[in-house]
Amino acid sequence: MPVYQAPIADTLFVLNDLLDFDRHNNLPGFSDASPDIVEAILGEAGRFATDMFLPLNQVGDREGCRRADDGSVTTPTGFKAAYAQFREAGWGSLSADAAFGGQGLPHTLAAAVNEFLSSANMAFAMYPGLTRGAIAAIEQHGTPEQKQTYLPKMIEGIWTGTMNLTEPHCGTDLGMLRTKATPQGDGSYAITGQKIFISAGEHDLSENIVHLVLARIDGAPQGTKGISLFIVPKFVLDEAGQPGARNGVACGSIEEKMGIHGNATCVMNYDGATGYLIGEADKGLRAMFTMMNEARLGVGVQGLAISEIAYQNAVVYAKDRIQGRSLSGTKAPERQADPIIVHPDVRRMLMTIRAVNEAGRALILWTALKGDLSHLAEDAGERQAADDWMGLMTPVIKGVLTDKGFENAVMAQQVYGGHGYIAEWGMEQFVRDARIAQIYEGANGIQALDLVGRKLALNGGRAVQAFFKEVSAFCEENRSTEAMAPYTKALKKGLNDLQQATMWLMQNAMAEPDNAGAASTDYMHLFGLVALGYMSARSANVAQEKLASGKAGDAGFLEAKLVTARFFMDRLMPETAAHLARIASGSDSMMTLNEEAF
Repeated sequence: MPVYQAPIADTLFVLNDLLDFDRHNNLPGFSDASPDIVEAILGEAGRFATDMFLPLNQVGDREGCRRADDGSVTTPTGFKAAYAQFREAGWGSLSADAAFGGQGLPHTLAAAVNEFLSSANMAFAMYPGLTRGAIAAIEQHGTPEQKQTYLPKMIEGIWTGTMNLTEPHCGTDLGMLRTKATPQGDGSYAITGQKIFISAGEHDLSENIVHLVLARIDGAPQGTKGISLFIVPKFVLDEAGQPGARNGVACGSIEEKMGIHGNATCVMNYDGATGYLIGEADKGLRAMFTMMNEARLGVGVQGLAISEIAYQNAVVYAKDRIQGRSLSGTKAPERQADPIIVHPDVRRMLMTIRAVNEAGRALILWTALKGDLSHLAEDAGERQAADDWMGLMTPVIKGVLTDKGFENAVMAQQVYGGHGYIAEWGMEQFVRDARIAQIYEGANGIQALDLVGRKLALNGGRAVQAFFKEVSAFCEENRSTEAMAPYTKALKKGLNDLQQATMWLMQNAMAEPDNAGAASTDYMHLFGLVALGYMSARSANVAQEKLASGKAGDAGFLEAKLVTARFFMDRLMPETAAHLARIASGSDSMMTLNEEAF
């Protein structure tokens, strides 16, 4: 069975040393997240992930979820008991609003815990993960009565939540949806239609499931302007607010999937189900995007999480597996051959995964902190700047880290050679599970279009210009520090490539929109490399300062930080030039062939 140890030391390095998390202790929630409390929470979360979630990962993959003839769904063996322990331990309420029973801690801390749980068992972690997104949408757009009715039970984990967008005939183009909502005269609506690919749509883990469903009210405009969002509980609540009669919503089937078998991905049939409008009529997408943005960041965490557990197991295998002798001389004379970790190409794979993981963890937690500050910072300018960062980085984190997560899982599988293809080792499951993250919550091509088509120009380009200025200032501040030269020089080159690519889009995308579409994925990955490189360089700077102070608690850990960041700059950052070259080639060779020629 695969092994996993939560990367607590690296997470604490990011929180304490890179983000200086404790300096925000004047803000609500942060005051209760002192360094010792944070360390205790992460330690316990890591233990829970390893002891409770990890042993069920292969079980869930083998067994999958089972649908009965009545539409009920049974989760794999052990899931129900483990979820009860998860709920009783309060993990789902970590960052939820204290006014509704949550612990009120920063979302940044919840993001770190989510990584641990998703590494240990991605399919299982999706159940509470989707509930968090539904909670966020109700918190922001629900009426006071809706909040009081649903949030306490969802935060406690007694009820869970889902998001219902996709229909058989439309995916990302939600303007084509056909699910309809008919007013019933008492303030409720009858919801009729079919939704597909609904993660955690039906299961036996909770007493009720609160579906958030996009539908079009009778007579509403066609397209995205006529879409509304509805709360549709599995069981309609009685006068006491408890689950009562079964609603007109049922799981028609469970999708046969490539991976994440432990999560019930359902076809949901709505047959006059009672639903309640959340937010304004015809403004459902705005409310749903609260949940979508939460989900997109969570999916980015999944990309990192699978990459991390794949890396850990590949390292264990590479240290144990012997094959051939080192090119630079025998390293293990007492053995018949050297362990494969001595071979440069194996190191290339392991170091690539490690470098992306460490930079990705820093970028996710940095962005999660911006999310907290966008709501809690006392200064309006700081709130705005934090919100700008969040909006800009959401498609980058979702798109880049899930692409890299899959690539890294495949690389880790390659380290195993033939054993990586055999189910008992666990690596092929990581590859299969990682693949979905590139697709759902808006396929990564959509994330790239969102970045290029919306986020760059938003507010006159305020967010991207602020990012350029921040990275450039960091390079300039450390330009004269000799020890930082390997990091800042490469980062500055990457930033220059990104700025050139941005300028090229400004000059060429308006006259020929296909240029923007053709450039979008390369631009997203170019942006991601610079953002990840920025995190690597900042990490190296902090590590150097701690080592120079003579007070470093773990010099070996910090020296490894420097080496990993140097590898990122030497081997990964140069890819920015290739992305820039592809962007500048335009769309001609991509779009010239007519459809019949394919």
